[in-house]
Amino acid sequence: EKRSLIKVFEKEISRDYIEAYSEKKTELKLTERQKQLINEVDESINRNNFKPFLLHGVTGSGKTQVYIELTKKVLAKNKSALILVPEISLTPQITSRFYNNFGNEVSVLHSRMSLGERYDSWRKILNGKSKVVIGARSALFAPLNNTGLIIVDEEHDASYKQFDSVPKYNARDCAVILAQHHNCPVILGSATPSMESMYNALSGKYKLLELTERIDGAKLPKIHLVNISFEKKKKRMEQVFSKFMLDKIEDRLKKKEGVIILQNRRGFSTQIYCDDCGELEICDNCSVPMVYHINQNILKCHYCGFTKDVPKVCNNCGSYSLKYFGTGTERVEDELEYFFPKAVIKRVDSDSVSKKNSLSKILMEFSRGEIDILVGTQMVSKGLDFPRLTLVGVISAETTLWLPDFRSDERTFQLLTQVSGRAGRSSIEGEVVIQTFNEKSFTLQRVLQNDYQGFYEREIASRQGSGYPPFTRVCLIETKDTDNDKARGAALDFHKELSAYKKYLNVTPASPALIARLKGQFRYHILIKSSKETDPGGRVLRKAVMDSFVEFNRKSRYRDVKLFFDVDPQSVM
Repeated sequence: EKRSLIKVFEKEISRDYIEAYSEKKTELKLTERQKQLINEVDESINRNNFKPFLLHGVTGSGKTQVYIELTKKVLAKNKSALILVPEISLTPQITSRFYNNFGNEVSVLHSRMSLGERYDSWRKILNGKSKVVIGARSALFAPLNNTGLIIVDEEHDASYKQFDSVPKYNARDCAVILAQHHNCPVILGSATPSMESMYNALSGKYKLLELTERIDGAKLPKIHLVNISFEKKKKRMEQVFSKFMLDKIEDRLKKKEGVIILQNRRGFSTQIYCDDCGELEICDNCSVPMVYHINQNILKCHYCGFTKDVPKVCNNCGSYSLKYFGTGTERVEDELEYFFPKAVIKRVDSDSVSKKNSLSKILMEFSRGEIDILVGTQMVSKGLDFPRLTLVGVISAETTLWLPDFRSDERTFQLLTQVSGRAGRSSIEGEVVIQTFNEKSFTLQRVLQNDYQGFYEREIASRQGSGYPPFTRVCLIETKDTDNDKARGAALDFHKELSAYKKYLNVTPASPALIARLKGQFRYHILIKSSKETDPGGRVLRKAVMDSFVEFNRKSRYRDVKLFFDVDPQSVM
């Protein structure tokens, strides 16, 4: 340095998170309807006015472009924008489109980033260098300055609820509160709004905005329901595929078009049982069947991660008659490779895309036509937009429809409508093939007709009759312990304390959870429902839970048992 041979200086190198997925920037012409919606929201931005909007737009109607145009208006006023997406799978495409428009002003926040990347993104946001933040649930807490707009894309998605740790918050609902704090508009966007959000819109709490048509004249896909039982009788089923679906796939492959196949279960076979005594291979820590993963040749629990070797004989009776039952994404992938040996097939689930940028790379290859068929779980159903994708197949509609949960019909309608909406987003009309055991199901018929309004009207009437949200507040109380008697005793004691409020609240008896043992702990549930008509602010519900908690800790000999409270749970299982 003294001889001027080298120069010493300090320069900060930002560990920016770079998605492997990228798209060319395209100039899109806004429709008149899009312009109207943008102007309406812009009024609230100009007035620094808190106003919640529900943007109900059919799949492919240009909701993302509305988000981008509104973000431009926010930045022009030297304000910031927060865009929430439910899953990491949605960030590659939406991030690419925002980068194309806003460059280095965009920062991403999600759990797949390294600690260094997250730290540097956080600092850029805090210092005001990034005015646009895109991320999953935790991005809600980004230190944005002068927030002018909050967007919650796919607002219906259950991933917005943090349920596996405390606090159990819903990022969608928190986004509305955050917008109120910043005096700015918040947009909840979806092609299949949640029952709660649509109810809020129709009752005047939110402002309803609608996009009823796809952009560029694209048509909604034609949907076919295929009865699995009927096809089996006619010997038109090939393993898990109907001949009808196989023919449709073959036709699209000949035209060099893209195909997505949805099966919302991971692994190869979802159960192994003994054909002689009926014994199931159950997880040592959870009361759920182990799932067979053919690629690793192991049995795996999808709840706690426990693994064990594949048995050769029944552990109960010693029989060799072990049967593999149920279908996961690995089996679907395996059978597609058999039927279409020349096709390039990739699987998209949490097992196959666990590495950094692995999902982005697959999506890039699919968009370029290097992959013919994507097989995946619900990760392939949300937000993806590929002009070459013209066929969607659903192996079984019953995966979510038969779950014993008050949201199962809603979840099924949303999942099938969303995955159907991936097809036919260009000038080529798309098709969807849904295999089912009950094609006359009301929910499936509404999917077939793309009839959100019809589904909403029946589902909301059912919710009102059975006393579920949005007409009630629900609190799920869960006791957990490695000792079943202690978990049960704690639940019974807490239920006893709640009995003083039974005149005002609907309280179910303490009973084992549907999955009675999870991660080595026994679980008992108590469900409390509080009518919004008689307890509009939730005061009685809060008092009942708080008072019962105090008395439980004072009296119960089971007060060392873990207690969890989940208000407005996404599932009661």
